[in-house]
Amino acid sequence: MAKRARKSYTEAQRKQILETAIREDLTAEQVKKRFSVTPVTFYSWRKKAGIVGKRGRRPKVRVAGAAASIAGGGVAAQLRAGVQSRVREILPGIVREEVSRYLDELFAGSAPRRRRGRPRKQA
Repeated sequence: MAKRARKSYTEAQRKQILETAIREDLTAEQVKKRFSVTPVTFYSWRKKAGIVGKRGRRPKVRVAGAAASIAGGGVAAQLRAGVQSRVREILPGIVREEVSRYLDELFAGSAPRRRRGRPRKQA
């Protein structure tokens, strides 16, 4: 069985296929039959456009908002990106503080710790 050549799609073609799929409420299998786009590719495009539905279900996007959602990445995608960016900024400081606090608690008792196991024989 010979492999088919990999097809490339322009950004405009992707956008048009996604808009049509949303407008006509097509499944991934229907998109494959109509546009020769594999379901994995279709789902990837949907995710990158920020219009992913719950697993196993088509996204619930109104037709009027579909074009704006695809073009602008969607409000949810923009919000998610903003939150992720802020978390990346503050996370290193939080980790540093927690590790420092843990080490302070761990080594706060300057007395030597007893070893576990059998007691040593005294001579």
